[in-house]
Amino acid sequence: MKILIKNGRVIDPASGRDELADIAIAAGRIVTIGRISPEFQANRVIDAAGCVVAPGLVDLAARLREPGEEQKGMLESELNAAAAGGVTSLVCPPDTDPVLDEPGLVEMLKFRARKLSLCRLFPLGALTRGLQGQVLTEMVELTEAGCVGFSQAEVPVQDTLALQRAMLYAATHDFTVWLRPQDYWLGKGVAASGGVATRLGLSGVPVMAETIALHTLFELVRVTGARLHLCRLSSAAGVALLRAAKAEGLRVTADVSINSLHLTDIDIGYFNSSMRLMPPLRQGRDRDALRAALADGTIDALVSDHTPVEGDAKTLPFAEAEPGATGLELLLSLALKWGTDAGLGLPATLARVTSEPVRVLGDALGSLSSSAGRLVEGGVADVCVFDPAATWAVTPDVLCSQGKHTPFAFADTGMALPGRVRATLVAGTVAHELRADACVR
Repeated sequence: MKILIKNGRVIDPASGRDELADIAIAAGRIVTIGRISPEFQANRVIDAAGCVVAPGLVDLAARLREPGEEQKGMLESELNAAAAGGVTSLVCPPDTDPVLDEPGLVEMLKFRARKLSLCRLFPLGALTRGLQGQVLTEMVELTEAGCVGFSQAEVPVQDTLALQRAMLYAATHDFTVWLRPQDYWLGKGVAASGGVATRLGLSGVPVMAETIALHTLFELVRVTGARLHLCRLSSAAGVALLRAAKAEGLRVTADVSINSLHLTDIDIGYFNSSMRLMPPLRQGRDRDALRAALADGTIDALVSDHTPVEGDAKTLPFAEAEPGATGLELLLSLALKWGTDAGLGLPATLARVTSEPVRVLGDALGSLSSSAGRLVEGGVADVCVFDPAATWAVTPDVLCSQGKHTPFAFADTGMALPGRVRATLVAGTVAHELRADACVR
């Protein structure tokens, strides 16, 4: 299949390219960017006039719920949601049922994702057997099966000695350990400690649940030399510790979720269970620090933290409701909103969801490392075409995800999100197109 994308504003944050240009695609790769040879005969033309042509988005945190929790999300529905959101590569945590601690499970998941041809899937393997925090997994075998790193998902390791051994082993093979910094004992609340939680009578999660964990992790990095990725930082104090760790030269990267970047504990309102998230929404000063840290590069990437939840689990009282929200289809729009608020241009904004996540993944992507998250001649044709001027209201009926709950459902308030994906290409194949607006013919 030969595809010509014409008349679009081509933005490649990694190279600094920002120009009106055409893109020729054949055999799953980008043949030419710029002037297209008359000899190139396209089977299909995408008219991107008024649209931005960018690398496909790379999301470092998206739960797909399969295997084990298909009532919350099927692999096909969630990868369809990824394509609808312009996401062409995503990383999923290992807390499926069964846990991704065996090579066969990883191979099966990757095989099913490849068959769907909707989005590239990069699983994280479990750091410990069953995420129990005691026995290490066979990390080498899991890497050979396709894992790009090792994580405990939402289950902190209580045994610091076991965590040290895991990080030592990971460092030996230069594997990346992905951990969300939260102390096991202090992190059992349902809302961020503060005035809102106190007023509502909700059990709190103090900031020190994050900072104590960060101090421990940074000390272990110093001792073991492991490469560490911090998942979904949530506090201003955590940002300060991360900034100091990077200045020290520790091998540390971090991401922040679209939820923590835009919302605060005030948004819980009167026990709005859509705001029941993990990590919990914190105060305005924390949100502002996270936004600034993402802008200055202290935080490397923005993630959707996509966690589809079935309807009944969100209709319970706030403290009993299951944490999580749908986010894959909102990642681009909320990145654009943040970039506008921060006064950043489109290239810098898009870098946080394209080239910077790829830099975090590094060599774990294998042959894709040199061209994923980029638009480069000879590279993979993973492309997102979107209209930056379009707006859309987030309502359950427009979401492809099986999970319909999101804190950004602004329809009732008259608010709308910027940016609408018109077409998504994965390896030169159209995985999603928005026919209603006639961008694709």
